Amino acid sequence: MPPADGHATTLISTLVGGFVLAFVLGMIANRLRLSPLVGYLLAGVVVGPYTGGFVADTELAPQLAEIGVILLMFGVGLHFSPKDLMQVRKVAVPGALVQIGAATGMGWLLGRFALGMSDVEALLMGFALSVASTVVLMRALEERKQNKGEVGRIAVGWLIVEDLVIVIALVMLPMVLTKAGEVVDGQQVAISIGWTLLKVAAFVCGMLVVGGKVLPWLLIRIAHTRSRELFTLGVLAIALGIAWIAFYLFHSFALGAFLAGLVLNSSPLGHNAAERSLPLRDAFAVLFFVSVGMLFDPTILVRQPLAVLGVLGIVIIGKSVAALAITGMFKLDKATGLTVAASLAQIGEFSFILAALGVTEGVLSRETHDLILAAALLSISLNPFVFALIDRMGAKPKAVPVAERPKVTDLI
Repeated sequence: MPPADGHATTLISTLVGGFVLAFVLGMIANRLRLSPLVGYLLAGVVVGPYTGGFVADTELAPQLAEIGVILLMFGVGLHFSPKDLMQVRKVAVPGALVQIGAATGMGWLLGRFALGMSDVEALLMGFALSVASTVVLMRALEERKQNKGEVGRIAVGWLIVEDLVIVIALVMLPMVLTKAGEVVDGQQVAISIGWTLLKVAAFVCGMLVVGGKVLPWLLIRIAHTRSRELFTLGVLAIALGIAWIAFYLFHSFALGAFLAGLVLNSSPLGHNAAERSLPLRDAFAVLFFVSVGMLFDPTILVRQPLAVLGVLGIVIIGKSVAALAITGMFKLDKATGLTVAASLAQIGEFSFILAALGVTEGVLSRETHDLILAAALLSISLNPFVFALIDRMGAKPKAVPVAERPKVTDLI
């Protein structure tokens, strides 16, 4: 049988190259006590067009990454707990909004007056630098055994508010982003925003009211088949299907996937849905980070080292100081304030999505896009050292008794 041509094996080559390199570099990062996300991003850099050797399909990988975005947001919805958020709302809601505003302002100042960007580009860069990675935060809190305590609830609630802001922003930004020098019809923009808000409100109400009854009923019917495969396939079909409807209506996969997860979270089989979707979500999340790494030009670290240090300073120092000031205003203890500050001293998946949106809309230049990716890669790598620093400053959690430490089988 003749060998398949190169085009026919593009998908297989991309998947094999991405998964194998992500596994190897993720293991190396883990051994170095870094987040595996660093390894996944570096795997993308290795197979990307800016380095030598094997180059993955740069058109196919982003499409696979879109599935990763859908499943990531679906997972956020599945694990979103309005009850937990309400318990910390007095700190998390104003804290997240003020911190986003402060980081966006710092990014605007840096971009506008130090890097010569337009106002719109500088603001979008600052906004991308303001939102932390939920994936990185959850893993850090789990390693410190703080994900179930008061500190964990505040930090997670803080990031949930940021996630909600991003979901709304991904719907609204395409209508308000304008290129430098472009003439904008304010009345037309206002009408578009108003119409979109009405559609979003109708979609959300429909999902919460109608979907809140139909989707749980559907899951129960699928569960009665006693087929694990059909149940997993049903969960995946719901996530992808509703995300596609949201994309058709609002050009946003994130909103539909988040709402699908939120509705299923409240159903009797929500826990089972989360468990079934986890392997798929993890696999495509890896492809998402690999595809982001493929878009990163590492020469930016040499060409613009001061700019990289500037954006990294906003992420690690600027956001941490803002978080400490905010938690201090709410009279939280020192350990809690330091832990929240360290939790926010990184950026991740939503920053990548915002950066990609800016490039697609013609607002962000490739240089600015690379600055955001550089800040993400470096801040995720440095986050364990930030936590080590705050432990020296008095935020170290209490040691876990030997009897409570997880067994090896519990880690799988």
